[in-house]
Amino acid sequence: MKKYTLLFFTLFFLTITSSQEKKTAFKSGESLRYKMSYSGFLRAGTAVLEVNETELNGKKVFHTKGTGWTSGMIKWFFEVDDLYESYFDKDTIKPYVFKRKINEGGYKKHRITNFNYVSKKAYIQDFTLQKDTSVAFNSVQDMMSSFYYLRNIETKHLKKGDEVNLDMFMDSQVYPFKLRFLGKQILKTKFGKVNSLIFRPLVQSGRIFKAQESVTIWITDDANKIPIKMMASLSVGSLRAELESYKGLANPFQKI
Repeated sequence: MKKYTLLFFTLFFLTITSSQEKKTAFKSGESLRYKMSYSGFLRAGTAVLEVNETELNGKKVFHTKGTGWTSGMIKWFFEVDDLYESYFDKDTIKPYVFKRKINEGGYKKHRITNFNYVSKKAYIQDFTLQKDTSVAFNSVQDMMSSFYYLRNIETKHLKKGDEVNLDMFMDSQVYPFKLRFLGKQILKTKFGKVNSLIFRPLVQSGRIFKAQESVTIWITDDANKIPIKMMASLSVGSLRAELESYKGLANPFQKI
């Protein structure tokens, strides 16, 4: 289970899509809280996603923050304390600054990445390894901005089996990301029955996940397009994330 929370965030933040036309899927003040459980019954921790308007170098931008931590019995033998932040353009959602500070059972990373669109290079400060690097890029999203960028993508014409592609910047590299649309489902949740869209990201099998297609995510089929459930088969056991509470949505939460 080592680093499972980090991988959860990576996949979870990158698998959100939208079927809206010109509506905005999110706004400043939105907050989403998730309950994570291990093997279906053991509470593993909590994840919170927040977005607010702020200023960066005199420009109004969105600042999004993702936090995650373990709790209960899981915390006794594997403590997690993760923080992800992104500052991105309010209109294009292109990222300007990405911050990542994690501690997962002693596995630590602390990096700040600045994206320069003139030089087309990302400049990375690694405070853990005490070194700076730069990486060339064309068009990318960081781990946090991807979550909001993909929520505004048009998907109403997607058919079962169609795929969504995205270049994702993580750990000083650009990774191609692929997301497959599986169809629709009426999902029973703590909020009632909800129409949902089902997606499956292609993930690297081996260390953590059982197979390349072991993660499934359910997204609300409304104008908000928020993740409401995730299931992942791990090498040992399984991980589930479910929406626990929400506030500040840009659009009404649609229930049947």
